[in-house]
Amino acid sequence: MNIFQNIPPFDFHEVFVMPWTEFGDVFIWIFVMGFLVTAACGMLGSFIVWRQMALVGDAISHSVLPGIVVAFLLTQSRGTLPMFFGALVAGILTTTLIEFIHTKSRVKTDAALGIVFTTLFAIGVVLISMYGENVDLDTDCVLYGEIEYVSQDLTVSLFGLFDVPVQVARMGAVAFCVMLLIVFFYKQLLVSSFDPGLARSIGINPAIVHHGLMLLLSITVVSAFEAVGAILVIAMLIFPATTASMLSDRMPIILGLTVVISAISSLLGVHLALWLDVSTAGAMSVVVSTLFGLAWMFSPNRGLLVLAMRR
Repeated sequence: MNIFQNIPPFDFHEVFVMPWTEFGDVFIWIFVMGFLVTAACGMLGSFIVWRQMALVGDAISHSVLPGIVVAFLLTQSRGTLPMFFGALVAGILTTTLIEFIHTKSRVKTDAALGIVFTTLFAIGVVLISMYGENVDLDTDCVLYGEIEYVSQDLTVSLFGLFDVPVQVARMGAVAFCVMLLIVFFYKQLLVSSFDPGLARSIGINPAIVHHGLMLLLSITVVSAFEAVGAILVIAMLIFPATTASMLSDRMPIILGLTVVISAISSLLGVHLALWLDVSTAGAMSVVVSTLFGLAWMFSPNRGLLVLAMRR
């Protein structure tokens, strides 16, 4: 069996030129949305990964399912606003339950994470089974997102200059808030992530910082959920941060590299998806994972090639 037989022929003009010359008003918003999602998740992921809590994002992305279903049952609406708040409440509940089980029992964080997200996800599946005839839920949207249709969303006017799709505007606001909060609370985030004991000694409460970070993570994951889906949002949280950390040990540089990696993965992901006719969010995740592989292999400080040469 030839595994390459389904790969379409590569046409540079069709893949790289035509999307921007003939369909630029569509692809620009796909790229911008992908960049905002990856950048926001990546910047938060830089601190989440150092706290060894990378899979919390995965737990939240799975646990929003019952929140979405309950929001529909209460409002009888599939509008963006009730879905968003339902998913947000479920995300906050997820992080709260994980922390409660971990602190009030001998269960470790990873086990508490597995308990909470599998339970909530199962509740969501049961609710869909019970009220499936009333809930119009696209499983492909839940798994892979609908970033390809972001340009078809309702638009809002940005400062009266141009119209922006609602999803892009919301994700842009979230990404801006993430960046702003990281700048303002950089010291607290950095110290509490690396040394909670030192944080307490200088008057920083690690618990408050942790809960604030989890709240911001919940908002970001829920905002990204509609674009990249439950499965792929975890890639956006982990890969940009870990790739940047392979290239530098300084957090400011890591955060800057995360934004650059987000832009590259979003742009190349759009073109890869167009060439192979696959999910755009999936293609972006493939690109960012490839960038991690390259950094892992060729990093000047800790790359496999450099370590092999030293030995």
